Amino acid sequence: MELAARVDEYGKPAWIALTVLAFIIFWPLGLALLAYVIWSGRMGCSKNRGRWHNMDGAGRRNWWKSDMRRASSGNAAFDEYREETLRRLEEEQDEFIAFLERLRKAKDKAEFDQFMDERRRNAGGSSEHPAASNDKPAPDNGNGNEAWGRA
Repeated sequence: MELAARVDEYGKPAWIALTVLAFIIFWPLGLALLAYVIWSGRMGCSKNRGRWHNMDGAGRRNWWKSDMRRASSGNAAFDEYREETLRRLEEEQDEFIAFLERLRKAKDKAEFDQFMDERRRNAGGSSEHPAASNDKPAPDNGNGNEAWGRA
């Protein structure tokens, strides 16, 4: 695949331009080239989806910690200030996440309590099964005898 190596030297823009050109010339060729580019990983779409897709929630929140704390600005006072500020922001973020979790739980509990109250009200209002109720009179069959099946 000397052609692929040559296009790789120019990077993603070259692959995009070549794919568009292939679609213009002959659409099945463009489709085949698009499939090749995506499945070969040359566009970075399929095999390695980036650090955001491979992290859990804690990893997404803290992805910058290792990068930011390793780099020194060369100014010790600024580095100390930055470390303190980042630590404070992390604490505030953790407190806020805990607050949101408590808020979600309180909302869920309120909704569940409301559901249970409605269920109790509905169950308390009609304690009998409707089919077991004999409040309805027997239908009139037209001859004055109101019993079923009698003529």
